[in-house]
Amino acid sequence: MNGRDLVRSVKMVGSVQGLRTVRSAWRRQRADARSLPARGAERARVPGLLVGAEPGPGGGVVRFARSELRIRVASGGAVFWAWDGAEPLPSYALPGPAPEPDPRAVLEPDKDGGWQVVSERLTVVVSRHGAVELRTPGGVMLRRELPPRWWEPLAGGPARWVQRSEVPADARFFGLGGRAAGPRLRDGAYELWNTDPGGRFGPGDDPLYLTMPVQVVVSDAGTHLAFHDNSWAGRVRLREGEEGAGSGHDRPGMCEVRMDGGPLRCWVVAGTPARVLQGWTALTGAPALPPSWALGPQHARWGFGSAREVRRIVAGYRERGLPLSVLHLDIDHYDGHRVFTVDRDRFPDLPQLAEELREKGVRLVSIIDPAVKAEPGYPVFDTGTAVGGAGAFVRDARGRMVRGEVWPGECVYPDFTDPQVRRWWSGLYEERLTQGFSGVWHDMNEPVSFTAFGEPTLPRSARHVLEGRGGDHREAHNVYGLAMARAGYEGLRRLRPDERPFLFSRSGWAGMQRYGGTWSGDVTTGWPGLRASLSLVLGLGLCGVPYSGPDVGGFGGSPSPELYLRWFQLGAWLPLFRTHAARDAGRREPWEFGPEVLEHARAALVERERLHPYFVTLAQLARLTGAPYVRPLWWGEPGDRALRECEDAFLLGDALLVAPVLERGTDRRAVRLPRGRWYDTATGEAYEGPGQVLVDAPLSRVPVLVRAGAVIPVRGADGGLELEVWAPPAGRTGGGVVVPDGGDGWKLPEAERYTTRLVDGRVVVEFEGAGGEVVHPVRVRGV
Repeated sequence: MNGRDLVRSVKMVGSVQGLRTVRSAWRRQRADARSLPARGAERARVPGLLVGAEPGPGGGVVRFARSELRIRVASGGAVFWAWDGAEPLPSYALPGPAPEPDPRAVLEPDKDGGWQVVSERLTVVVSRHGAVELRTPGGVMLRRELPPRWWEPLAGGPARWVQRSEVPADARFFGLGGRAAGPRLRDGAYELWNTDPGGRFGPGDDPLYLTMPVQVVVSDAGTHLAFHDNSWAGRVRLREGEEGAGSGHDRPGMCEVRMDGGPLRCWVVAGTPARVLQGWTALTGAPALPPSWALGPQHARWGFGSAREVRRIVAGYRERGLPLSVLHLDIDHYDGHRVFTVDRDRFPDLPQLAEELREKGVRLVSIIDPAVKAEPGYPVFDTGTAVGGAGAFVRDARGRMVRGEVWPGECVYPDFTDPQVRRWWSGLYEERLTQGFSGVWHDMNEPVSFTAFGEPTLPRSARHVLEGRGGDHREAHNVYGLAMARAGYEGLRRLRPDERPFLFSRSGWAGMQRYGGTWSGDVTTGWPGLRASLSLVLGLGLCGVPYSGPDVGGFGGSPSPELYLRWFQLGAWLPLFRTHAARDAGRREPWEFGPEVLEHARAALVERERLHPYFVTLAQLARLTGAPYVRPLWWGEPGDRALRECEDAFLLGDALLVAPVLERGTDRRAVRLPRGRWYDTATGEAYEGPGQVLVDAPLSRVPVLVRAGAVIPVRGADGGLELEVWAPPAGRTGGGVVVPDGGDGWKLPEAERYTTRLVDGRVVVEFEGAGGEVVHPVRVRGV
């Protein structure tokens, strides 16, 4: 901890607790110095020359002088390769057994003295020196992995390694979890260590709360996703390529992955963007389906302070005719900030309050932090110490409970990598349900404390169970939030088996979509923070996490009325639409920013509610196909280089193109259009893509365009499902998929497919199913 960290800690939590962070930092550093000795001398190693190969199911093993490479093509088309005998399991990213190998994929000699595996979607070519090249069926290079290098401590211990890769010169990088500087990842280094950036963050801050070694690469040759399945601390360095470069030779793009330990293994999925995300979620699990009410407007603030204030806020929404589906309670509703408690003075009858709000159509959601106050007599601490033989809490190398400073004071941390601990923790959620909460949001679970932001809460030498394998925090840190989300999700599902759980988490890792979504965390208030909000949602969606959104208005600071409104308008088109702010950042209710902002915010809320059936459909499609709700403009046309460069607009599903206002004082903006005809939903004016158009963006709305021929499910005036159909161009057809709202249980309705065509100037809508009859009211626009 340096002086600046100390000052920040003291300012945030008070001088007494702030000074205790000094002791916590000292303990952490001392523990690591004692239990993680310096690496000392190391021996470098490369694979060496090829010496033989052994075919096996879906591929085989290629042996080199100083290592061996295992290649396996899975039945779904994903390619797995690993060095030094690493297998797909164990893995926190995979929800169960590894995929079965594809029996059609065979390891065979290559003409250049190496070996190759030919599959339906990829050809994997291994050179004599250990380079691995991934090619399309037509022979075009997608990715070339150069021979890796390891550094092994002579005194023993985990080997660190580096893997360098080349991609086509025109390729663009995306992903790596939640990155504020995205969605396109430019030249630079990106850390793989889930981190609280220290209260506020903007586009220049890295890493953030949710990092993943998942990169999506888009080039003219095709799209692929590469996942280095390793949860250790690491760094990814990217450099975009350059075509021609004056000499006629292309300089390929470069990716370098460095890890401090753990296996060198990788999964690659290739195809169209839609096929890539479908293959990725088939590998790591389908996204959890949020309840229908979680797709409505949500409101939070750190500092509601009392049941009276909660009632006042909800009444304010109702009196002004503003829709509200969810209200979140932050840590100030706890008794002394202790998790799974209630401050009875300020919230004397929380179940009654929850029932009262539910009758008004508003659900309560509770924050849950992982840190448990180390206080004998506190039931959560007492029951945790009795779990298993050693208790539920993380211990150091000497067997003592690791302690840190968090909101309640001195705290200990459950080891969510222990199945017994997850079972115990999941049972604690019964208290939240008894208090009337309908869902939870996990916070502070990177994990962090006030020791020093940017550093791990726990000593890197702290011990974890890791599903029985045993290990330390260097391996467990990045999956801590993921394992906590699993515990929470499984608990909610077991305690309320007839309802779909609602959970979202600030931190996580690859595969976290199985348990819920995420949000931006403490994004800074300002126009850069607004832009970062969109970057995070787009990047996370490409990593398989479709349900996310920002703190509308920014977490800290006071937004101007214009900034608040533009953020509100963006949030209305994102999956998680939630206003939120710190206790010292002022209010975020729409009426606090003047009558003009209130009127325009009301219009955004009303449109969000009207489109609720469309969001329900997108949620169901994400579960079925892995496709995110929010997609980059190049989603359907990855070969369009102009679309690959566009970062200030997005597709919402296949039908809508949203162009938010991200700069102060803007009333018109340029919009890049994919191929086809697009209608401005406000004016009805038609535009032809591909190309760029200039459209109005008055303070009252942001530009939203719709694809010609689209069928969009909306909520009609009577509250029922209605089909909004936009006329297709003459001689072309359109259509859409509709998944009706099946409620908040597990019964999943059938998808309905519709086609549209123009006949004698009249739009004809047809249902692709038994009987062919359209049973919903139809409203035609664009004629």
